[in-house]
Amino acid sequence: MGYVPDIEALRLLRAVCELGSISAAARERGVTQQSASARLRAMERALGLELLLRSPQGVTATPAGEVFVAWADELLHAADRLETGIGQLRGETGRELSVAASQTVASHLLPRWLVALRAAQLAAGHTPTEVRLLTANSADTCARVRGGEASLGFIESPEPLTDLSSRVVARDELVVVVATDHPWAVRDAVPLADVAGTGLVARELGSGTRRSWELTVGERLGRPPADPAVVLANSAAIRSAVASGLAPAVLSSRVVADDLRLGRLARVPVDTAPITRPITAIWRGAARDLSPVARDLLEAAQLS
Repeated sequence: MGYVPDIEALRLLRAVCELGSISAAARERGVTQQSASARLRAMERALGLELLLRSPQGVTATPAGEVFVAWADELLHAADRLETGIGQLRGETGRELSVAASQTVASHLLPRWLVALRAAQLAAGHTPTEVRLLTANSADTCARVRGGEASLGFIESPEPLTDLSSRVVARDELVVVVATDHPWAVRDAVPLADVAGTGLVARELGSGTRRSWELTVGERLGRPPADPAVVLANSAAIRSAVASGLAPAVLSSRVVADDLRLGRLARVPVDTAPITRPITAIWRGAARDLSPVARDLLEAAQLS
């Protein structure tokens, strides 16, 4: 039989692709950078595949790595469901809080909220709750909350939900980014119609970022945007593709902040009002159905 990486190695690889950094992924998974690097190298050798491109500017997935991570996501989702089920059979669900979050929230907002939650619990003399994070796109996050895999979810999609309770906890801005040598990089402004008529590097269907862009174009231009030039599984892969000159992209300003600051990407002014979207907390039932720790996390998100 062929080599199949263990679940933790796959989770580490997914975190690297989402965060664009081995050190950041190591912190998220609770291991040292040295251990994470060694584990990733060992997995690549065992597979006979180069999964990651390493450079001083960060880490991106190779084409083979992008495909591999997309396939691994299905296995990781199944592993998450299995772990949740085991905890329920043991009656341990009260010892932790399962939270599902879209990629932008998981990478750029939730860590700050969790720090605030922990500080509040310690200040009150309580033992900090173990928070188990399930990362997915907005559509999958909704599905995980509906299915009971997560008690609380955070999504970026602006569409209203009729079967889940929700509360807006933050706002996010979407921006158009291009390679630094792209013709749009030196324009004073680009018409929204030109961006909408261009095939972009985009996330998969179900992504809150992609759906927010589609809805904005529909509302402001009365038509859908052009089909994507290419669809990639995570923001790190999209940023890499944009930097290489493949096509422009629409991404969260939080996601591209470092790329813009370091000059890896250029932000394109667009002749339209800012494109913003809500960051929304979702859960099953009414507000009274939230557990105390879920309410505390919700409050931390709103105050941060």
